[in-house]
Amino acid sequence: MTLRLAVLLTNDDTSPFAAHFPNDGQKVVQLLQPLRPDWSFEVLPVKDGVLPSGPEAFDGYVITGSPASVNDDSLPWVGQLLDFIRAVDAARQPLIGLCFGHQAVARALGGQVTRHAAGWGLGTAVTHWQAERPWMQPAQTTTTLMAAHNEQVTRMPEGAECLGGSDFCPIGSMQIGQHIWTTQYHPEMPLVFMQALLGYLADKLDTNTMARAHANIHQAVDVPLFGQWMAQFIEHARKTRP
Repeated sequence: MTLRLAVLLTNDDTSPFAAHFPNDGQKVVQLLQPLRPDWSFEVLPVKDGVLPSGPEAFDGYVITGSPASVNDDSLPWVGQLLDFIRAVDAARQPLIGLCFGHQAVARALGGQVTRHAAGWGLGTAVTHWQAERPWMQPAQTTTTLMAAHNEQVTRMPEGAECLGGSDFCPIGSMQIGQHIWTTQYHPEMPLVFMQALLGYLADKLDTNTMARAHANIHQAVDVPLFGQWMAQFIEHARKTRP
């Protein structure tokens, strides 16, 4: 199955730090392209107001993470993205949301995203899966991925199902219909990037947050497995599309 995927780039960080690395859209392509070499990928800078012409323009979508807040209505592109998510949902097109993308899906479809009273989830984070799905092969009851967030989904949209989470982030993953799947975490983020990010944030966040992140950053992460699940989800969503 040859598919055309759009990766919707929402990371609006223009710092010299960010410029040293591929952007988040390119990171997603680097994760998925080796798994599906026959697929074509296009990174669209949603953060610059660039959106697909409509939900049918591509066979599926991945929304990246971002330091922006989905609740920041002063950013015109955030509202544009929320409108596009609603259109993709109505068209039952496959969509995966990562971190900011997870939260954007929640807000677009009637859920709620709030700042976490306990502060940042930074470093690595575990998702305990409460449900098994056909695309989650090979099956695994927990996964560990990189994490960088101080907001999280606190109320899911109507009709959404929580697939997994943790004590710190109970709604760590959602499914809506057969066409939307989200995670609070970062399968696209390599260790070398997270190490550099912690260095960049060292004088910007409190010492306890940084100490926790440095303590857990070297836990093994399930990047290849999660990439496989993402590709299989897109394929499954295409097959089950009404």
